[in-house]
Amino acid sequence: MQPPDDKPNRLAADNSTGGSPLRQIVLARVREFYREPEALFWSYGFPILMTVALGIAFQNKPIEKIHVDIVDGPTAASTADDLSANAVRAGQFSARVFEKSICEMRLRTGKTDLVVIPAASAPQAFDGGSTEITPAIGFQYDRTRPESVLARNAVDDALQRAGGRRDPVATRDQAMSEPGGRYIDFLIPGLLGMSLMSGGLWGVGFVTVDMRIRKLLKRFLATPMKKRDFLAGIMASRLLFMVPELLIILLFSWLAFNVTIHGNPLLVMLLILLGGVMFAGIGLLVASRAKTIEAVSGLMNLVMLPMWILSGIFFSSARFPEAIQPVLKLLPLTPLIDGLRAVMLDGSNIVVIWPQLAIMAVWAIVSFSLALRWFRWS
Repeated sequence: MQPPDDKPNRLAADNSTGGSPLRQIVLARVREFYREPEALFWSYGFPILMTVALGIAFQNKPIEKIHVDIVDGPTAASTADDLSANAVRAGQFSARVFEKSICEMRLRTGKTDLVVIPAASAPQAFDGGSTEITPAIGFQYDRTRPESVLARNAVDDALQRAGGRRDPVATRDQAMSEPGGRYIDFLIPGLLGMSLMSGGLWGVGFVTVDMRIRKLLKRFLATPMKKRDFLAGIMASRLLFMVPELLIILLFSWLAFNVTIHGNPLLVMLLILLGGVMFAGIGLLVASRAKTIEAVSGLMNLVMLPMWILSGIFFSSARFPEAIQPVLKLLPLTPLIDGLRAVMLDGSNIVVIWPQLAIMAVWAIVSFSLALRWFRWS
């Protein structure tokens, strides 16, 4: 007697469990994620802590004091008094008197911004066309340090005013601290892009190689699952984790630092989703052949390090030489951050950011296609 055909039972079981390999991969990754408390912290808690730390460090605050060392001499004390009593920059200078060798050592080690050599101690200069000797104040500073150059100009202005100079035109300063023009507003889009890059590469690439090491991929190979279902499932599950993470960062930055989105929030969501797909695809590509944690870690650092430095996370990529700007614009992270800043800070619409969207779409398609072509189960 033949056993009863259990095909209907198997079909019913497939339907009850979802049937689709893609869906099952996503559900398995979601369950694995939420059963690990440390994963919840590193995905949602740590980005908030980093945002708090950087927001406090770079929030708007009064201009920092300019540290000035004055070479000891007969007029050193009066020079220090002139800086302290400066009416225009009251309280901005921190002037201290040291021996010349100590001043030079402090300047060399970055402990002071400027060394002032008082008039009586400085080399003397001839006034143009005159035989009368005019005492000169000497400045020693590092021309490669912006704060040192600014200190030189500020101290020179203060001492000239103390000597009796008056500007022919009166001026007044008006500080701006509106949301959108602060460094924290500039920083948040960079942090969003950095989170997408790190989450896509580590959250996809590292997990894939870890599954290969534990021989889990060989088990998937024995199932009817196709490579595209597995890879798409890994990408989709990562997006489910990354999107809430970035929304939490946006919400927290709005509540804590009043960071606002001046453009369409839907465009921000589009950039986040496309950026997540792009970096998940790059993560799959990096992990498509790697067989050890050391190999995938090295490859991911090799991919991420240039973007950490060149794509403008903490400062604008426009500061780099014009000759390499075309290369910087093609890095995956650069169009993402530029697009986020354009929408969040400038209120740009989709017509303005379409070049960034196009570059990101090309990266997403090419990286996933290559990962699908080169991926190995073992």
